[in-house]
Amino acid sequence: MPTLSSPPLPKPPLPIPHAHSHPAAHLTALPNGLDLQAAAAPKRAPLVTIRSARAEDIPALCAMIAELAAHHGDTAPLDAETLERDLFGPVPWITALVAEAAGTLIGYAILVPLYRAQLGVRGMDLHHLFVRDAHRGTGIGRHLVAKAREQARRAGCTYLSVSAATGNFQAHRFYESQDFTPGPVTGMRYVQALR
Repeated sequence: MPTLSSPPLPKPPLPIPHAHSHPAAHLTALPNGLDLQAAAAPKRAPLVTIRSARAEDIPALCAMIAELAAHHGDTAPLDAETLERDLFGPVPWITALVAEAAGTLIGYAILVPLYRAQLGVRGMDLHHLFVRDAHRGTGIGRHLVAKAREQARRAGCTYLSVSAATGNFQAHRFYESQDFTPGPVTGMRYVQALR
């Protein structure tokens, strides 16, 4: 299992300049030429493991799925039994990867298989990618994408795709930094509820 480690960041000295301080005041307040923005960056957990989800991860996965839905202004009526069925049932429908630090899940990715019949090629959709607020900006998302890419290759896929809302420019920049290329929207997608 890949693990990530990083040395702890230096603690900023006290006091931290107030907002009404001179804009350059923080440059002299921190050691070794560090600036306030760098000192305020999120601190990565000392050891993070990216691995496949296990049955005991279901409650934490459900909670993170609800957090992601709330972030987008949605609800998540998903329950633990449904997620367990789709991850570990007789016909597993999705794959989940998790980021774990100190025994706690701090992020996840959900992968859904795709197929381009006219080309005879398999693909994988990175359906969800989520990192808890306290750990964003520390590289966890990049490592989840790398593991998703590895998982897709092992499944014989020739591509990995991801979608982001048109106005989510931060997500666009992140995915492009991970070598995803934007593709044109070529038509409408229709849905029919099955009863």
